[in-house]
Amino acid sequence: MVLNIIWISFFLIGFAVALLRLLQGDLTIFTQVLTGIFDTAKTGFDISLGLVGVMSLWLGIMKIGEQAGVIQLFARIMGPFFARIFPDVPRGHPAGGSMVMNFSANMLGLDNAATPLGLKAMRELQDLNPQKDTASNAMIMFLVLNTAGITLIPTSVIAIRQAIAVDQHLVNFNAADIFLPTLIGTFISFMAGLVAVAVYQRINLFTAPVIALVLGFVGLMAGVFGWLHQYPPEVMSQMIGLLGSLVILSIIVTFIAVGAWRRINVYESFVEGAKEGFGVAVQIIPYLVAILVAISVFRTTGCMDYVVRGIAAAVAAVGLPTDFVPALPVGLMKTLSGSGARGLMVDVMKTYGVDSFEGKLAAIIQGSTETTFYVLAVYFGSVNIRKTRYALTCGLIADAVGLVGTIIVGYWFFK
Repeated sequence: MVLNIIWISFFLIGFAVALLRLLQGDLTIFTQVLTGIFDTAKTGFDISLGLVGVMSLWLGIMKIGEQAGVIQLFARIMGPFFARIFPDVPRGHPAGGSMVMNFSANMLGLDNAATPLGLKAMRELQDLNPQKDTASNAMIMFLVLNTAGITLIPTSVIAIRQAIAVDQHLVNFNAADIFLPTLIGTFISFMAGLVAVAVYQRINLFTAPVIALVLGFVGLMAGVFGWLHQYPPEVMSQMIGLLGSLVILSIIVTFIAVGAWRRINVYESFVEGAKEGFGVAVQIIPYLVAILVAISVFRTTGCMDYVVRGIAAAVAAVGLPTDFVPALPVGLMKTLSGSGARGLMVDVMKTYGVDSFEGKLAAIIQGSTETTFYVLAVYFGSVNIRKTRYALTCGLIADAVGLVGTIIVGYWFFK
């Protein structure tokens, strides 16, 4: 409903402003708007089509990891941590494995591909829920961590950046240079969501498994950042890209190697998962085309510039830099709609350049924030939960803290 209102508003407000510009003597404005609609419709289709290969690749790799037992091994490793934050879920319950699969898909940046796994986890958590119309503590914790989950590899964002870089004729462009900033940004969101829910549920986070996980991650990131910080910005960007590429390739090789060692048919497993990836990528096309066309009308008529200038003026009034403002709408929209935010991200990259500060910041915001309203509506709706309690409050806290943290991280790495 909210996205429907936004979509309609983009068209109606854009049309009204175009009429005003026509009355002021701009005789080409409607031609520009129509040309922009056709161009962005083609852009949306081309970008979505480019995602088919990436989605197929990663869902194929995930299927290998699942059948090879790597995902299950990860679930056992995370068992002590899960036992602390999901005290109502018995050890060994199927919900634990489904939640790990969902978190794993989110960590690999598979966006919509994680949704079926999350819905499966919600159905299994509903089996443990004594009040079928009211969200349980475990459901709320799962959903908030899902919306604020750590993203190890922002797969779809990297794929879109690469596609736009080709369109902009960039040579030697490394689309994976957003890997480390995105990882840190999502960790900030994750911790904000975890602490917010733990306060409501009176969960003691000062336990060995939780502290070990947090300190281990913080120590690893501090070490990596300390190592990278010795280099000038352009070299740091190259090293981040190298690190991201190395991690991604290592995951692929590890899954395949373990699958071969376990004597599963790795090729058939990959093909089985890749078929699902094709369907997921195709499903994105109408959503991306729809929002890109609406954004085109809003931008071509000058409305987007008015919004950005207004925010920039407010930010400048308190003495803060304003070069992050063009990417800010991506974070604000992401709370409402993943496809809407994806469209705004593409718009920023095409307007300012995919390798610009604004383009990179839009990419890490898209990769490190989640669609809180969408996830809560779909996941709770799938099991007929009507009383969501404090789930939305905690989700929005994680979103707000994560967005501010991601902008700061963007300055650290790209300025």
